[in-house]
Amino acid sequence: MEETRQIDQGEDEVSISIGLTSVLVDEQAKALAFYTDILGFQKKQDVPMGPHRWLTVVSPRDPEGVELVLEPDAHPAARPFKEALVADGIPYTSFMVDDVNREYERLVAAGVRFTQPPVDLGPVTIAVLDDTCGNLIQLMHKT
Repeated sequence: MEETRQIDQGEDEVSISIGLTSVLVDEQAKALAFYTDILGFQKKQDVPMGPHRWLTVVSPRDPEGVELVLEPDAHPAARPFKEALVADGIPYTSFMVDDVNREYERLVAAGVRFTQPPVDLGPVTIAVLDDTCGNLIQLMHKT
C-alpha cells in the first residue's frame, strides 16, 4: 500500500496559485472574437509565435488575475479529445458568473447556442454553451 505524506506548511510557506489555464481552440482569431466580444473577457496578451500566437484573455473584474490561454488545438491528440468530450456532453471547463439565468438570457440574445439551459442543482446553478471553437463551456454560480 502506497503511503502519502502531507507536508506541514504554515500560511507563510504556501505559494502555489493558478496563473494560467487554457482552452483548446480550433481558430485563435475566432476564439478571441467569441471570448471577448460575446463572453466579455478582455485580451491580455497577443504575441506572435510562428503560425500561432500566445493569446490570453482575462476577466474584466480581475485584469491581473488568472489568464485564459486560447491554445491552438494543433496537436494530433487535441481534436479527438475535444470531439469525445463534446460527443459525451462534457464541458471542457467552467466559468463562474453572478447569475447563470441572466447570463443565459444575455448570451442567447447574442446568438450563443446552449446545449443545456440553466439547471438548479442545489448548491450551484449551471448551464452549458458551445464556444464555437470546438468546446462545451459550463457557466455556474453558487446558490
